[in-house]
Amino acid sequence: MANTEQRDMPVYLFTGFLEAGKTKFIQETLEDKRFCNGERTLLLVCEEGEEEYAPDEFAKGGVQIRVIQDQSELTTGDLLRFVKETKAERVLIEYNGMWMLDVLYAAMPENWTVYQEFMFADATTFLTYNTNMRNLVYDKLKSCELVVFNRFTPDMDKMTFHKIVRAASRRADIAYEAPDGNVVYDEIQDPLPFDINAPIIEIGDDDYALWYRDMSEEPKKYEGKTVRFKAKTLKRKRLPPKTFVIGRHVMTCCVEDIQFAALVCNWDKADTVTDEGWVILTAKVNFKFHMAYGRKGPVLTYISHEDCDPPEQAVATFY
Repeated sequence: MANTEQRDMPVYLFTGFLEAGKTKFIQETLEDKRFCNGERTLLLVCEEGEEEYAPDEFAKGGVQIRVIQDQSELTTGDLLRFVKETKAERVLIEYNGMWMLDVLYAAMPENWTVYQEFMFADATTFLTYNTNMRNLVYDKLKSCELVVFNRFTPDMDKMTFHKIVRAASRRADIAYEAPDGNVVYDEIQDPLPFDINAPIIEIGDDDYALWYRDMSEEPKKYEGKTVRFKAKTLKRKRLPPKTFVIGRHVMTCCVEDIQFAALVCNWDKADTVTDEGWVILTAKVNFKFHMAYGRKGPVLTYISHEDCDPPEQAVATFY
């Protein structure tokens, strides 16, 4: 007989900050007979707010709760012990919004798989959280499938919330829940700010980060395309002959996470490139293996360039 601990363990992850509505949603989920039909369920509670669970109202029983008070208690050994004690077939996690998700992922047993991830936010405090604790907000937005903004009132600007979510994720669905419980889903379109079908795709100075991410997520869209963009050139001794690097620093979340979003460019005269010089490059894009990446990636083939001044905002952002 196979070892139970080695079977795939479905995990349903609920993130967000205190009083954001996680407990209420999980309670309603476990009251729903369509979801809770006697399956042995481990509910891990990593954050206790004013609202408490009512286990007597869960459908069909089979749910056992374990509370994790401190990050130090979030270990692989403890998680395996909880599963063994409860003989759980699946796990629901109400995660503490002040803890980074990497803490959870590092502790999760190998056979635990996140099936669904939801983030809940109180719309009346979300913008303040985003201003003061952007790294924690981004951490919860980057991988969730659905963001629910509770207590959303008609005077609030959906576009403001939409842009913050889209800066972290283009894939997450967004729902706005009014105080009366009425839910409206986000239908704001996000057309790319450049013409993907133009003979030469012109990437504006403010659009480098978005283009770089879009190309990484959907490489087929750019295969064989010609692009023109402004970026910094780099020369490195370890690069293969006739190769230089071009790119820009990109800030995804906050100053601490700024990274150089680099692209490899092939050119017979690569050795003439100015190190850390700014240029407007026109090049063709192909996705193939390159030694500089050590894997398959976007490889530019040089067409032309012109020297230029740095953009007004040297570090590229998503919004």
